[in-house]
Amino acid sequence: MALMLNRRTFLKAGFTTATIGATGLPLEALPAEAKGWNWERGVCRFCGTGCGIRVASKDGRVVAVKGDIQNPVNRGLLCAKGYACAQILYGQDRLTKPLLRKKDGRFDKQGDFEEVSWQEAFDVMKAQWSKAHKALGPTGVAVMGSGQYTIMEGYAAVKLVKAGWRSNNLDPNARHCMASAVAAFMQTFGIDEPSGCYDDIELTDTVVTWGANMAEMHPMLWARVIDERLRRDSYRIFNLTTYANATSEGADVEIVFKPNTDLAIWNYLAREVVKRGAVDKDYVAKHCVFAAGPMDIGFGLREDSIKAYTAERDTQARQKTVVLTREEAIARGLDPAVQHEKSQAASGSPQRHWLISFEEFQKGLEPYTLDFVAALAKGDPDESLEAFKAKLVQLADEYANPARKQVSFWTMGFNQHTRGTWVNEQAYMLHLLTGKQARPGAGAFSLTGQPSACGTAREVGTFAHRLPADMSVDDPAHRKHSEEIWKLPASTLNPKIGSHIVQMMRDLEDGKVKWLWVQVTNPFQSSANANHWIEAARKLDNFIVVSDVYPTLSSKVADLILPSAMIYEKWGGYGNAERRTQLWRQVVLPPGEARSDVWQMMEFSKRFTLAEVWGEQPVPGLEAPGYEKGKLPSVLPAAEALGYKPDSTLYDVLFATPTAKTFAWPDPVAFGKPNSTVAQAGIKWFPEKALFEEYRLFGLGHGHDLAPFDVYFKRDISGLRWPVVDGKETRWRFNDEYDPYAKKGSGIDFYGTAMKKVPAGDLNGPKAGDPVALPGKAKIFFRPWQEPPESPDATYDLWLCTGRVLEHWHSGSMTRRVPQLHAAVPEALLFLHAKDAETRGLKAGDLAWIESRRGKIQARVTLGGRNKMPRGMAYVPWFDEGVFINKVTLDATCPISKETDFKKCAVRISKVV
Repeated sequence: MALMLNRRTFLKAGFTTATIGATGLPLEALPAEAKGWNWERGVCRFCGTGCGIRVASKDGRVVAVKGDIQNPVNRGLLCAKGYACAQILYGQDRLTKPLLRKKDGRFDKQGDFEEVSWQEAFDVMKAQWSKAHKALGPTGVAVMGSGQYTIMEGYAAVKLVKAGWRSNNLDPNARHCMASAVAAFMQTFGIDEPSGCYDDIELTDTVVTWGANMAEMHPMLWARVIDERLRRDSYRIFNLTTYANATSEGADVEIVFKPNTDLAIWNYLAREVVKRGAVDKDYVAKHCVFAAGPMDIGFGLREDSIKAYTAERDTQARQKTVVLTREEAIARGLDPAVQHEKSQAASGSPQRHWLISFEEFQKGLEPYTLDFVAALAKGDPDESLEAFKAKLVQLADEYANPARKQVSFWTMGFNQHTRGTWVNEQAYMLHLLTGKQARPGAGAFSLTGQPSACGTAREVGTFAHRLPADMSVDDPAHRKHSEEIWKLPASTLNPKIGSHIVQMMRDLEDGKVKWLWVQVTNPFQSSANANHWIEAARKLDNFIVVSDVYPTLSSKVADLILPSAMIYEKWGGYGNAERRTQLWRQVVLPPGEARSDVWQMMEFSKRFTLAEVWGEQPVPGLEAPGYEKGKLPSVLPAAEALGYKPDSTLYDVLFATPTAKTFAWPDPVAFGKPNSTVAQAGIKWFPEKALFEEYRLFGLGHGHDLAPFDVYFKRDISGLRWPVVDGKETRWRFNDEYDPYAKKGSGIDFYGTAMKKVPAGDLNGPKAGDPVALPGKAKIFFRPWQEPPESPDATYDLWLCTGRVLEHWHSGSMTRRVPQLHAAVPEALLFLHAKDAETRGLKAGDLAWIESRRGKIQARVTLGGRNKMPRGMAYVPWFDEGVFINKVTLDATCPISKETDFKKCAVRISKVV
């Protein structure tokens, strides 16, 4: 009993740390009620958990926030960042006026920033847009968006870029955090987003975290996990990670594995489930099929080395040809004594896949024995092989037990992976094999990184290949449906997929994109291999606009900076990781001349006539039925037939439509709250409501149904999990007991329609024959383990992993302006094992060089703290502009999802002398 009490005390201490974090504030010091405070419901600005908060304002200023006890997500608690949501608005260097680089009174790319009016800012911005568009057409302009866009902002961006400019060069920073999850959902289920919900935490028997440091990255969900662990002695927690972290402290079993070997571990687990007879045969027979795809798909690197630094070229060469290691040969069932050179021939079509038999699936799993996988995957050199094996067996025992339910959580450890789509699919593989998917308390669950990476990036469709509600720009039926909702002429939308955010950076360096608008993100700090992109931004003939609230690294390389309104200074909405949509009212006015992003896009759209953007346009590489090669047709005659005129503006056609104007302002739902977008635009209609109500038309009847705008503001509603049908939210999708779209009597119905007609074959490829239709089925993929594009060697002898810390959000542009958070973690540290430090003559507090093939930076060494490194591995968070770790990281991506792998590259570390 004494041991259990000690454990409970320990876990409670960890829970408190996760909740209060680094603020150093006792509970009683948190914001309390005060006379004259006006409380309004809101949503936290950080992470994808979607915590509900209450926002207090007085005299036009946000004075406090507290957790919303009515919100079922966080139940009144907040983490350190959540409690800082008031302070992030009021940093001393808040941007309040447009700033343009000028020399001698005119725009000059080499000039200094000067304050300008919004009129002058938009004049120059439009002139530079026209210059790029005239030279390159729609592909020469681009917008980098965000999983931190509000739903309305993201939808406005989709309309402006895709419908207005006819460009698909719109992509969010969510490409860096959730794209692998999206690709795996679509390939496995034919529809995006999790089948489960947060209620699974209390209903499961075991939580398994895979590359998900929930204690720091999703602390309120971790609080619920720990709370349930304290209530039930039978509740178990496994933490699979490449280094010991805060989540390890609450885990019953910690498994430290070698970077990139998670795929091998999943295949071992699947092999055990099959060998033990633990497959839920009835579930699999009714609801699943088996599938495979090409193996040699490259690493999402550049196809040539023209722009590469000399030291990068050996890594980049692996994009074309790979010589298999002995272990890779074994993992493929090949003779390890023979050298196998593999051309990455499938790098151009990595998403292809086909059906295989259960027998072929078993054949693929056969090499993944306990002995092989343990020797391959053991990540801590100081742990015995037998101890590591025992942990893998415990994990297999857990998943193979039909009497216990498991929830597998993951975040960036899976998604930021050169095989990110594959490893997401492997999680579903195991849960589908055991019949533990789409059932209460059982399921593989991808946790979102940003507050609206689901609600905006995914659901709204701000990716370069997407349209709202899971639709794609390269699907003729989807384009037609979108054009009908938007009242566009046929063939307005561009069928060629645009550049994803990593490709946009490469396009900038190659001169293929010459005009870039960055909104709600800081890509020049957040993108890997950053030296390339910063040099391109400053030295080449291009024009970069950054809309932000504080000076950032991206604003420093920009040509024009536009001051933006922050979260409670505008109307908005987010969608969280459990499909919960939450809207909020504006509480206070933005400072100075800061404007909402919706206002910025609407106002800028007034400067474009249809004659300029809807005539014939060049699109290099466009090949689609009904289109002349390399060209978008003029749709001006068809536009006139719809009642538009050549001199009609995009504002008139896309935003201030007759339907939009029916949403009058003021609106009773406002309860007297302001709307700065309305006031600054000088209009009498409600843009945010009009945008939301039009956007929800895409999902109605398509399994993505949202409730009407006003419903989300009802006092008894703290968001709703879609699909919302007949006023009722859905907790477990695909389950006919809970989901109105699941066919009644089916039990489970994986009703997604994307990629549900594929050929059949074997592990080596598809065979001749007609594609097979798969209505209601999910795919169980076999995916092999492979080496990453870059591993430690004699020159660069350590693994490097990057990520976040609890106290800071992304690039720190907001949280580093909160005194308590900055004081707690004032700089990014280099986490090392003591023996690795000793061999390099380093001790705690020393400055060290961290160098890769791409660049070098300095960081201060720490040998303890929250992250405990195994020998051979280093960790540096990326929030600190002064410790610019993305100069070092590798811009390899998952070839299917195009998501960057920030979790592993090779570095060398030495003492600064």
